[in-house]
Amino acid sequence: MALTRFGLARAMVTATVALLLLSSPSFFAQDQARGTEADSTAIKQVFVEFYESFSRHDAHVAAMTFAEDADFTNMRGVHNRGRKEIEAHLAMLFAGNLKAVHRTDIVKSIRFLTPNLASVDADTLLTGTLAADGSEVPPRKGLMVTTMTKQNGRWLISVFHEVEFPPAPPAR
Repeated sequence: MALTRFGLARAMVTATVALLLLSSPSFFAQDQARGTEADSTAIKQVFVEFYESFSRHDAHVAAMTFAEDADFTNMRGVHNRGRKEIEAHLAMLFAGNLKAVHRTDIVKSIRFLTPNLASVDADTLLTGTLAADGSEVPPRKGLMVTTMTKQNGRWLISVFHEVEFPPAPPAR
């Protein structure tokens, strides 16, 4: 079936309008509104579970806050894929320079992209990290940026990126 010029123009206008609607902020704002207060609370609880188990040096429990196929990139740029790899990496850190570490993560923003997908930013503070000589390094501050997915009714970290802020310059 051949399209007439009018039919082709109409189809192009319809496709353009659909594209504009799908890419407009108001379309995504509707998706953002789908996150419930219960979802926000559940996401914040995952962060609490993560940093509390991290501070207890429990690699298994910390890893259980991640999706089975999660991506994890830490402050040093080390990347791990999958919950098992993440757990092994954390266990190695907890046996080394993070054996006395205490971590706190404070959720700053949650943006629901869909009802089952959220982007979450949190401020991070690590104290008790040990230098190579065994001395304690100054507190480390940073930002944790995660993508979280709701799987079988539970929010899990699917993508974890962590950046460390540079130390403050010395006072003059």
